[in-house]
Amino acid sequence: MKISARNQIAGKIVEIIKGATTSHVSIDIGGKIITASITNESVADMKLKVGEPATAIIKASDVMVGV
Repeated sequence: MKISARNQIAGKIVEIIKGATTSHVSIDIGGKIITASITNESVADMKLKVGEPATAIIKASDVMVGV
């Protein structure tokens, strides 16, 4: 699969917390954790499992900074 997003970070799934409709999928990217909120249907369709490799793909039009 090819995608246009340039910000792709490979890692390993360390946790999947399922809610009523949405799951939080945590990916370890070398000691740091990135968590994505995706539908439970997507978790099932992709057959996501803890311990499996996954890629965090970040696509955003804005980055905000606060102090």
